[in-house]
Amino acid sequence: MQIRQPIRNVQDFLLSTYFADGLRITIGVLLPSLIFAQFGLLKYGMTLSLGALCVSVVDSPGPMVHRRNAMLVTAALIFIFSILTGLTNKSHYFIGFLLVVSSFIFSMFYIYGIRAASIGTATLLIMVLSIDDIRPWQEVIIHSLMVLAGSLWYTGLSYFVYRLRPYRLVQQSLSDSILEVAEFLREKAKFYHHNNNYDKTYADLLQLQVSVHEKQDAVRELLFRTREIIRDSTPEGRFLMLVFVDMVDLFEQVMSTYYNYKQLHEQFDSAGILPDYEMAIKRISYALDDISFALKSGGKPVISKRLLIEIERLKIKINNFEKNNNNNQFSTSGIIALKNIEVNIENILGRVKTINNYFKLRNSKDISKAEVDTEKFITRQKFDFNLFTENLTYSSSTFRHSLRVTVVMLLGYVVSQVLDFSHSYWILLTILVISKPGFSLTKQRNYQRLIGTTIGAFVGMAVLTYIHDKNTLFAILLICMIGCYSFQRKNYVVSVLFMTPYILILFDFLGMGSLALARERIYDTFIGSGIALLASYSLFPTWERDKLKEAMLNMLIANKAYFEQICKLYFEKNYNRTDYKLARKEVYVSTANLASLFQRMFSEPKSKQLFIKEVHQFTALSHLLSSYIATLSLYNKEHDFHFENFDALKPIASNTTYLLDTSVENLQKGQNTIDNVPLIRLNNTGLSMKSGEDLIPEQFDLIQKVAYDLYKLTVKIKI
Repeated sequence: MQIRQPIRNVQDFLLSTYFADGLRITIGVLLPSLIFAQFGLLKYGMTLSLGALCVSVVDSPGPMVHRRNAMLVTAALIFIFSILTGLTNKSHYFIGFLLVVSSFIFSMFYIYGIRAASIGTATLLIMVLSIDDIRPWQEVIIHSLMVLAGSLWYTGLSYFVYRLRPYRLVQQSLSDSILEVAEFLREKAKFYHHNNNYDKTYADLLQLQVSVHEKQDAVRELLFRTREIIRDSTPEGRFLMLVFVDMVDLFEQVMSTYYNYKQLHEQFDSAGILPDYEMAIKRISYALDDISFALKSGGKPVISKRLLIEIERLKIKINNFEKNNNNNQFSTSGIIALKNIEVNIENILGRVKTINNYFKLRNSKDISKAEVDTEKFITRQKFDFNLFTENLTYSSSTFRHSLRVTVVMLLGYVVSQVLDFSHSYWILLTILVISKPGFSLTKQRNYQRLIGTTIGAFVGMAVLTYIHDKNTLFAILLICMIGCYSFQRKNYVVSVLFMTPYILILFDFLGMGSLALARERIYDTFIGSGIALLASYSLFPTWERDKLKEAMLNMLIANKAYFEQICKLYFEKNYNRTDYKLARKEVYVSTANLASLFQRMFSEPKSKQLFIKEVHQFTALSHLLSSYIATLSLYNKEHDFHFENFDALKPIASNTTYLLDTSVENLQKGQNTIDNVPLIRLNNTGLSMKSGEDLIPEQFDLIQKVAYDLYKLTVKIKI
């Protein structure tokens, strides 16, 4: 069994978007202070660094035009609010009023998406850091101009780095998405492991599917909104598009292999063939790891000979099984299932080989163009003021979140003034970064912040106690900064763990370091965390159950649309590939949304959890339905049929659509009784299963049965 080398994990991280972000932000924030310190102007350098730090908050991965516009808007806002805060912070009443109004308005930015929300966070950040910084109005103007200069410096740096290697971010993001698919494959391989915990593996798969969707969606945004790639002007752009399109198709193939694994183990554990399946799938995942690494490193992946031997050996074994099954030791349906899994593994390997071949043409002008209607696959965020006013109602979760943030920020300000700590703004900072629209997200971020801060404070105190050499301390500061900014999107606990020693060492350089400072940071963090968590539970709370009905309806509608597109493959000659891919994308989006919502419900108080058992069944059945539909799609694309007329299957397809429509009605209207909805029997179709490749009638029947189970479940769930 192949084990990924620890050195490869380190290399993957060093070549990832996370480390690139960490390095860029560290340079952007640290360089002004270092340069100005050489001329005895550290105070101005620190102000420039502050502007760079605030604008870096919005510089998350995405199309460069969006990042650039967001950074310029942020630069303007932090300049304006730096002046406003500086001119009003002499009066507790004025600054309190400004804090209240700003907290509400900028928290409402969530309605325009995550990047817009981060603009609001950056603006509130400059306010919080300027609250205790009282100076004459002339100095306020100079200070604000320096903040503006620092923000423009960082914007220029980020744009310059992008122009230097315009495809780098797409390469890194695509590489990360392929790694997630490889992880998904490795998790799926566990189903073939003896004594596997099926429920845990299934739950882990759902979470990984959420990650795969998020990563693929990020790549889609980058690819389809990058002008150089859309114009098809370079071989690299065409190469990246081809790899992405094939990876999405490959993931559909991976999704389609879903069987009754418990039954397979009962039949074939004694034969010892299932571990071969596990190993073959894992080896394909390692081949995907190599593709991912080659994308970031610029190398060329090579298919392992052991993988090819493994697949060939598996094919021979299953053929021997079929030939030697004269005593009917194993059921025919079981052997057919194994053959289909093996065929699917071969098809996935074929797709991996195709992607590998793209690398040979990576720099060639002859590389083909991927046929994708990019406009239909991207969602455009409208920055419409009407959307803002429409959400000024208590039924809007964003409005309730904004009210909550407003109250807790004001409360945090009052508490910080009463306690009169030397760095009381840390309480407000903690509230600002912890407060999220939902209780579960706030609770999660709360624990992460507390753990990271507490451990980080002890590490920082140990460093300052035992290390006094300034050069060594600066090296540690540099490592902590890079670690903090590199992990802020990947692992928040680790990010905060690096952040706390970095702040303590920084204050030590400024002549303000002491062990009391570390204690104060822990106290402020606990106070801010406590206020934010209590408020998320008791003050205009937003529970996941509020979004449950919409997420379940979206899941049903998406699966129905996906099934209808697959039916067109069988029943109609006119088939639109773009519509099919859009339907498939919506299924992935809906599955990810429902699965992540269900997981968040678990972290909420039990009194707030609604139909938890039924929702779990619904999520599992919906995922099963999507897998079965994907399998039906692949049967059409990758097998030759012994019959071409599928009209006999139309009644089953129509009944499946009817069941899904009725399920939608049940959820919307809250039906109490199960109507007598018949299942169309398979033996009435006149089509029979002739070989392992002709499972189409069986698959239509399986989809119908799952749709019926969903229909019965929607009667029980009253939301």
